[in-house]
Amino acid sequence: MALSIATVWTRCVTVLFVFSAMWGIALSINRYSIPEEMQEGSVVANLATDLGLDLRTLITRKAKLDIIHRNKYLDINKETGDLFILEKIDREYICSSKTTSCFLKMDVIFENPIRIFNIELEIMDINDNAPVFRRETMHLDISESTAAGERFSLTNAVDADVGANSIKTYYLSESKSFIIDIQTGSDGSKYVDLVLNSNLDREEQAVHNLILTAVDGGVPARSGTASIIVRVLDINDNAPFFNQPIYAINVTENSPIGTLVMTLNATDLDEGTNAEIIYSYTLYTSEKTQEKFSLNSNTGEIKVKDVIDFEESHSFDIYIQARDQGSNSLSGDCKIMVFITDLNDNYPEVTIKSFKSTLKEDVAIGTLIAVISISDRDSGDNGEVELTLNQQTSLPFVLNKSSEDYFALHVSEPLDRETIPRYEITFIVTDKGTPRLSDNETITLEILDVNDNSPIFPQSFYTIHVVENNVPGALLTSLSAFDPDLHENQYLVYFIMEKEILNTSMSMLFSINPENGNLYALKTFDFEREREFLFHIEARDSGVPPLNSNVTVHIIILDQNDNTPLIVSPWRAQGSVIEEVIPRSTDKGFLVAKVIAIDADSLQNSRVTYQLLQISDSSLFSLDQYNGEIRTTRMFSYRDPRHQRLVVVAKDNGDPALSATVTIKISTVEHMVTPFSETTELPLEYDLFTDLNLYLVIGLGSVSFLLLITILVVIVLKCQKPKPLKMPPAMNMNLNSLNRNSVISRNSIISQRSSTIADSTLISSDAYWYSLFLAETRKGKVVVRQPIVPKGAGYFVSSIPRSTGPTETSDSRASTLQYSK
Repeated sequence: MALSIATVWTRCVTVLFVFSAMWGIALSINRYSIPEEMQEGSVVANLATDLGLDLRTLITRKAKLDIIHRNKYLDINKETGDLFILEKIDREYICSSKTTSCFLKMDVIFENPIRIFNIELEIMDINDNAPVFRRETMHLDISESTAAGERFSLTNAVDADVGANSIKTYYLSESKSFIIDIQTGSDGSKYVDLVLNSNLDREEQAVHNLILTAVDGGVPARSGTASIIVRVLDINDNAPFFNQPIYAINVTENSPIGTLVMTLNATDLDEGTNAEIIYSYTLYTSEKTQEKFSLNSNTGEIKVKDVIDFEESHSFDIYIQARDQGSNSLSGDCKIMVFITDLNDNYPEVTIKSFKSTLKEDVAIGTLIAVISISDRDSGDNGEVELTLNQQTSLPFVLNKSSEDYFALHVSEPLDRETIPRYEITFIVTDKGTPRLSDNETITLEILDVNDNSPIFPQSFYTIHVVENNVPGALLTSLSAFDPDLHENQYLVYFIMEKEILNTSMSMLFSINPENGNLYALKTFDFEREREFLFHIEARDSGVPPLNSNVTVHIIILDQNDNTPLIVSPWRAQGSVIEEVIPRSTDKGFLVAKVIAIDADSLQNSRVTYQLLQISDSSLFSLDQYNGEIRTTRMFSYRDPRHQRLVVVAKDNGDPALSATVTIKISTVEHMVTPFSETTELPLEYDLFTDLNLYLVIGLGSVSFLLLITILVVIVLKCQKPKPLKMPPAMNMNLNSLNRNSVISRNSIISQRSSTIADSTLISSDAYWYSLFLAETRKGKVVVRQPIVPKGAGYFVSSIPRSTGPTETSDSRASTLQYSK
């Protein structure tokens, strides 16, 4: 125990010694001043400079800051020696709001050797706190009978700041009835009282809402507010009153009993029992009136009590008194004038004063049509009427009010008789009574036609097919146009617009009925001569001025099987028999003869087939139905007679079919003798440009050139319509032959005697037929047997032969129409 006490004593002496040594070290004090609420990181001072220390000693001597407070607000930057803010400093939190000075004390401690520096940091106040009222809302009850000058204490505001930043003054919101009185206490605190500046009137303003504002002396100044609610207590100082002294009420006669006439609503500006009102009749209300109407004393409702008759009395006067229930009751009066309203038992009337029953469709907009007047014998709303038009359809008319109860009907949109030829216009007059009564009057307006529409064809282009060999005067079609106008504006006249084709006018070929548009053919058409016609027909109305339109008509001539096949090979005189001589030693398949027929028709009507009508021995000969070749089917035997007789029929494909026959007598001989006297043999090489081929090329070129010239002439005539070009007869004949495809497209072939391939030439249509015979020789030469062509020959169709062997001289198979010069 003694040892312990000694040890303790020794330690105490040591502590005292150290403390005394340190006290000597920390004798110097540094003071700084900063405002509160500085930002974190802000530099307060440079301790190394202020304490005269080297920056390196801050680290080597382990400098540290000891703040005598629970929060560490500052710290030392050992690299720069700056004393900086580590945490925002709130003066009101550190020091009491009553003290004006506020210090934060701290020590800077260094080791090796130990040295302590005392630092005092003064925290300067800033105006960071606004004044605050302990009660945000203050309630005061003041009687409206309180005299002016009465004072009422209010709760003061407090401000955590000190000095100049504390509360400086108070302000009151604008008020006619109240002001404030500010007083200063011994400690400098500000106190405020509310003072009644003028007498209060609850009926004028029952509640006063005031704002009290406390303002401190800081820069900038801060403020705080509190609400003052002053409720004015009522006294019975207002009598009941009606919103008007006299009421005028309309009541319909025969109103049901119990019908509410009106509800009185008297007003008392007081409240509570001072505002409770009782209604009653005054002595000025007659007994008769009280018998007709009842009054509810609490609600003020006036209702019908008995039957009201307009004829008995037109009006009633009711006098009512309203009294409150205050201690010193007050009252107010009013007068009610009840006017009896007559029922809406008269219908309004509409009268047409003037009216145009007809109107042209091209009249100008704004044209006057009718004048209408309206009236109603009732009064008030029952007598107020309005005029409208029927709204089932949109009408191109408008009603304009010309004077009191008079209206004018005008045209408002363009009229079109073709769309609407007649208008049923109904004028509807309606009053404003309840229920609404109405009447109407209807007029009919006829729209007169003007010639404003051209004739209209159903089609702009007509194509008419006419079979050739038609009867002159036959009806082709009816080209009726339509004109939506009326009367003479609708009467149409049809005519053909003149046009000449090859000196022939269309009016010479066709005729049209000017009244109904029926189109007739004036001549018989031949498909082999005319194929089509193109012209225009015009329809013109009879209006003033007349209007017209035209349509294009395309007449197409259709072919008819009206041409019998014509057998051109082998040629023979009419009614004569063709004789053919062949060697008896011929082999099977030998070409005995070739029958060729042509048909001037076209298409199916021109297709010719061949049949054997009679044959002496059907096992000896055969006939190809398509090319007309007659060949042997076997060799002749000694039993076969020397003379054979064949009848061949050529039939077209028309309906009904037409045909022609030829009789061929075949004689067989042992040896054939070539008649050199009939022909002259001309050896020809296989050169296409022989005299015959040259003539064919010239003919083809001539025809092509004439066709091109014809097309150009037709185009010029179409565009410029010059005088018709008169063409020489030969050219006309050539053009006609061009149009006749039956002549161009057919080959006329005349039989050959002792040749395997035949070709023929057709010469003239009514005189002579001549034959051109081509045959193959064994050595590749061509032998041409040329008959003497008689003079006066006209046209001929030639065709280039088609060889059956490898020595074919030409590949052409086209026919060419040539004119023999």
